[in-house]
Amino acid sequence: MATHKFNLHCRRIDETQGMRRYYALSLRETLFGEFAVTRCWGRIGRNGCEQTDLFCSEQDAVRHFLELARLKRTKGYRPVSASNRSNETAVTG
Repeated sequence: MATHKFNLHCRRIDETQGMRRYYALSLRETLFGEFAVTRCWGRIGRNGCEQTDLFCSEQDAVRHFLELARLKRTKGYRPVSASNRSNETAVTG
């Protein structure tokens, strides 16, 4: 059973470049006891993409989740609260 639930929702907005993007991560245990890291990304207000990576151990899934979050942070994405993402289309769980 999963000991942690992770959710992260980030944005990168740069009006000078016309950039308005979102990136969402979640970590959940699957029905079969695996651990899924799901990421959704795209332009704010539009349908985006989704990818899920499966792991046998929660530790490996958490490590992957944190690495993805770190990479997005270095690219300028910043976390946002649930109340600030009403017009985005990502499904995070």
